[in-house]
Amino acid sequence: MQDMPASLCPHPRANVLGVGVHAVNMASAVQTIANAVVTHNKGYVCATGVHGIMEAQRNPLLRTVFSRALMVVPDGMPTVWMGQLQGLRQMRRVFGPDLMLAVIGDPALRDCSHFLYGGDYNVAQELAASLRRRRPNVRIAGTYTPPFRPLNHTEASNLRQIIDRLRPDIIWVGLSTPKQEYFMAEYLPLLNTTVMIGVGAAFDFHTGRLKDSPAWIKQLGLQWLHRFLQEPRRLWKRYLLNNPAFLVNTFLQVTDIRRFDLDDESRVPHNLIVLPDKSRATARPR
Repeated sequence: MQDMPASLCPHPRANVLGVGVHAVNMASAVQTIANAVVTHNKGYVCATGVHGIMEAQRNPLLRTVFSRALMVVPDGMPTVWMGQLQGLRQMRRVFGPDLMLAVIGDPALRDCSHFLYGGDYNVAQELAASLRRRRPNVRIAGTYTPPFRPLNHTEASNLRQIIDRLRPDIIWVGLSTPKQEYFMAEYLPLLNTTVMIGVGAAFDFHTGRLKDSPAWIKQLGLQWLHRFLQEPRRLWKRYLLNNPAFLVNTFLQVTDIRRFDLDDESRVPHNLIVLPDKSRATARPR
């Protein structure tokens, strides 16, 4: 199998503070993933919102990782609104946990095998059980709960052996941003799989550790507040820093006071990224 260049994604990108977010909805996102799996073209999918966009402002390496993705889906309403302001009216929110269920339930992927990587202790196993209850025909090839620190040489070799043996079509990565993005960029070329999809807290949502918000809260772009109320001690700093900075920078972009350029997809290298130690992926979303 070969690396899939980002340019093979047929959808235009919205410019969200210099990060390209593809103008997709749930149906077109699932179709893009299905096409990659069926044609055996390797690629990784990022689901990003305000947190990911602002992390990319602070770390150019993360922006490069986003640019190399097969697809970056709009995980939050502010990214959707930015796309629609740019004339991309077909753009809709593609929430990571919902994307997971949509892909697993897609008829075109009924023979697809899945591998679950991430989560806290026993979460991946509980998620596998939950998905089998929801989708009795789903093929869960295996699970892996990584340590809190980056994988050492022995652990990385063991993971490669497991994936070589199971050969899952899709690996779902349940870490946090930017840990899951770095992990996918680094490990996709090393693992015998086709597509890796970073879905953040989907592992916790689908095992009941986190409660999903009502649809009207999501439509108002206030799911961050619902999430914050569940985990205030962990998330207060993220939202205190990111949300105001995102609003200010969005104003600067929309009013043309500041220019945010997208990376040219055709010039983005698709070979292995070697990450500095401080950027290497650790295991938990916490």
